[in-house]
Amino acid sequence: MPGGTYTLVLERDTSRPIEVGALGEITFPAGWYAYTGSALGSGGFGRIDRHRAVAAGDNDTRHWHIDYLLGDAATTVDRVVTTEADIECAVAKQIDGPTAVGFDRVDAFGCSDCDCRSHLIHHEQREKLVDAVTDAHKDAREETGAATE
Repeated sequence: MPGGTYTLVLERDTSRPIEVGALGEITFPAGWYAYTGSALGSGGFGRIDRHRAVAAGDNDTRHWHIDYLLGDAATTVDRVVTTEADIECAVAKQIDGPTAVGFDRVDAFGCSDCDCRSHLIHHEQREKLVDAVTDAHKDAREETGAATE
């Protein structure tokens, strides 16, 4: 199965705190979130199926920060954007880039293995977040010279 970089677009219909492993308790406001990760191992994008299973309540194992957010009943997966390239950090940094308005990062989320500030971004409007995610994948592919799908 191919792998690369993915961004989950998530909706939260309720604001409430969640205990997120070593990060402790974080309050996640209702709205839209973009979580960017990588699926580069032998299972490739099969990792997305695992994330969907956690969100559906079919998998209770919590390995990564995103598992805690997905495991909360107020969080649902709206869509997934993928790129068959290792551009995870470039995408995460571009989603709430310098011209972005209304985007809030959840500090230290999903980036314990890199020097990014966050791999989880919040916005109140779905369309603005989806556009930012799509543009970030496209721009990161171009900047890194990754093949265009």
